[in-house]
Amino acid sequence: MSVADNSQKPPHKPQASNNKSTPKHNRNADTKRKLYRETMENVRKQVRIESPTPPPPTATATTAASSPSQSDNIASTTESTPDLMELPRKRFYRQRAHSNPFSDHRLDYPTSPDSMDWSTIYPALTNTQDNNEKKKVEIADIGCGFGGLMIDLGPQFPQSLILGMEIRVQVTQYVEDRILALQKLHESDPVYKYDNIGVIRGNAMKFLPNFFHKSQLAKMFFCFPDPHFKQRKHKARIITHTLLSEYAYVLKEGGIIYTITDVEDLHNWMVTHLEQHPLFERLSKEWEAQDKCVEIMYNATEEGQKVERNKGSKFVACFKRLPNPDDCE
Repeated sequence: MSVADNSQKPPHKPQASNNKSTPKHNRNADTKRKLYRETMENVRKQVRIESPTPPPPTATATTAASSPSQSDNIASTTESTPDLMELPRKRFYRQRAHSNPFSDHRLDYPTSPDSMDWSTIYPALTNTQDNNEKKKVEIADIGCGFGGLMIDLGPQFPQSLILGMEIRVQVTQYVEDRILALQKLHESDPVYKYDNIGVIRGNAMKFLPNFFHKSQLAKMFFCFPDPHFKQRKHKARIITHTLLSEYAYVLKEGGIIYTITDVEDLHNWMVTHLEQHPLFERLSKEWEAQDKCVEIMYNATEEGQKVERNKGSKFVACFKRLPNPDDCE
């Protein structure tokens, strides 16, 4: 006995293919970002290799090398082609807000502080001095972000070298381009030329002693670090007992650690760890109120300005590096 097969399904209707999986405006934005970053990379190479003040690349030369299929998109974006006389634009340096410090980031770092060539970062100041008399970095901004703190600190400490360390690629390139633009804009300024600030891509949680000698730094800044809210991520916080010993190694006696955050839990974490460390002592609120670096740190960083716009709270704590105990001398 045969049974009629009523289980046959209607033929599958194929869905219309989406030929516009990437919207045109997104493709145009990607092209702009690529063009901008390639041009700025050429500018950086010219500054580092050819001369201190190279001629800026023209939009025509850059777009001429593009393929015909890109010409229509790029032709309308010549205003996005940078030169040394303009400040970089953040929209061309997209990057995640945070980065895993334990990942392999393919970083370049010296085997020791003596093997570090600082002339590539501070050419105007280091090339005019003998090797034995060259200045050393005295102020470090760990996780410098977009460089707002360094740019405001620079004029206040014109005789000190200030270094920003940032692990994110695009953010580091933004800060470098920002510094180059400021140096170009102020190259004829008789008072200050922004030649004492620099940035490197580095991981301070792993390689800080590779860059700095013992007791070299006078100030270290930790501005709005990644809070790593999950408990299993607390080991990735920039302030831990182990890392504080490294910070104490590179800080001179009387050197200052500055911390600021908008996360009260992280603030309490950093204060607790610093207070428990035998080589650090917290400074008073009265000291903080009269210190110009605290004022700059409170207002200069981009993250701090965002917190201000959102009417959030900022928590500040500063600690002084104490002398080594007698049994550690």
